[in-house]
Amino acid sequence: MATKYGRYGYRRVTALLRAEGWAVNHKRVERIWRREGLKVPQKQPKRGRLWLHDGSCVRLRPTHKDHVWSYDFVADRTADGKPLRMLTLIDEHTRECLAIDVARSLKSEHVLERLSDLFVRRGVPAYIRSDNGPEFTAKAVREWLARVGVKTLFIEPGSPWENGFIESFNGKFRDEFLARERLDTLLEAKVLIERWRRAYNTVRPHSSLGYRPPAPEAIQPVRPVPATPPQPERAGSMNKEHSKY
Repeated sequence: MATKYGRYGYRRVTALLRAEGWAVNHKRVERIWRREGLKVPQKQPKRGRLWLHDGSCVRLRPTHKDHVWSYDFVADRTADGKPLRMLTLIDEHTRECLAIDVARSLKSEHVLERLSDLFVRRGVPAYIRSDNGPEFTAKAVREWLARVGVKTLFIEPGSPWENGFIESFNGKFRDEFLARERLDTLLEAKVLIERWRRAYNTVRPHSSLGYRPPAPEAIQPVRPVPATPPQPERAGSMNKEHSKY
């Protein structure tokens, strides 16, 4: 697992082991982890609230599913040096990655197309948070969001920490995938990124969710139908069968 998930720590690997049925606690995994010379990530400081000078709070904390979505762009390149641009979108409460769109170029029209598709399939969030990029502040985007009843939350210019949920996700995306994969073509990038997104939602343990994945796959076990034991034949029924002939 340490080889397959090279950027996971021992706690996340412990959660994966438990999901596979291993009865093991994190202390034992940590001892094996250290003995094998694997790196144990340092604990991250707690994330505090953000306050303005007048005492008001900047960040609206998500309280339930589809309360606050956030989106942002991530840039990278394929092996031939051509640009890749990715639109990442998450639900801040569940931490689920709702979409990662991959293209050479993405504009406000692509943002509208992605949001309209998600609104139809999943529902409309109460708020959507973003930076002040032209694709998000475009008049067409703001007017369309207002018509469907979604309130926009724009962070202060030059303050990416105010959009901490999507910034944290983008950091994991770059650290666990983009920095580890050689992407030769646009098609390859789309396929591999979508595969990583599905694994992030259904397999990867998330520390803030008690080391459970954001959207684990629900599999209904198939219950075998009990075989009906053969009924003993009665003498009377045999005589009736023979009497027909």
